[in-house]
Amino acid sequence: MGRGKSSNENRLARHARVRKKISGTAELPRLNVFRSLNQIYAQIIDDTKGITLVSASSMDKEIKESITVHGNKQAAREVGRLVGKRAQGKGIKAVVFDRGGYIYHGRVKELADGAREAGLEF
Repeated sequence: MGRGKSSNENRLARHARVRKKISGTAELPRLNVFRSLNQIYAQIIDDTKGITLVSASSMDKEIKESITVHGNKQAAREVGRLVGKRAQGKGIKAVVFDRGGYIYHGRVKELADGAREAGLEF
């Protein structure tokens, strides 16, 4: 009997399928989410140039000092607020949301809500 795909392999397949349709431009960059067991990361990416415009994670100094657990919904919302604030500083008002193959629930939803609170539109 063969070994089935891991949940991360399935997630990567979903992410690849979504990435066929979603691409960030200079006018409408892509807000990408990566979630590990202990941390959460967000990047705003211009795929036409292949560069990260803004990034934030639960390991950033501002967030690390204010919260104790970095892999929970509270940390995810703070990362969303921080990436939104940094994007506003660079003049980015609207993004396309890339949930990275994760379901839109829990920490991914909290990050999105935090970014919306900070003024990003998607």
